[in-house]
Amino acid sequence: MRLEVQVETGAGELRSLQGWLRADPETRRSVSADVRGGVPAPGEMGTALDVLELVTGNGWSAASFVLALVAWRQSRPQRPRVEIRRAGTVVVLTDCSEEEIERAVRSLEAPTGDEGGDQ
Repeated sequence: MRLEVQVETGAGELRSLQGWLRADPETRRSVSADVRGGVPAPGEMGTALDVLELVTGNGWSAASFVLALVAWRQSRPQRPRVEIRRAGTVVVLTDCSEEEIERAVRSLEAPTGDEGGDQ
């Protein structure tokens, strides 16, 4: 499965998140993470935003991934907004409340018709 993560504060924070995920034993085993230039959405002007592209493998757990994102976000001085895109689904973490975390996990675990064999 492919995911894209955007952080409102840019590439420096994405590299921090990439390092965090690579250091997390649960995530490191099942996720490959690379920072790359994003593609502007239709109607957007200017340069594209950087994204952290994630490819998940066997043993991937949406709950472990979301909890790793929450832990990273809480370690940041300004706790940036985090946006996760998967197929046609967008998940946003802003306050990391219990409800928001549960909603994010459910959204990432839900099957989509757009992923084909990537699941």
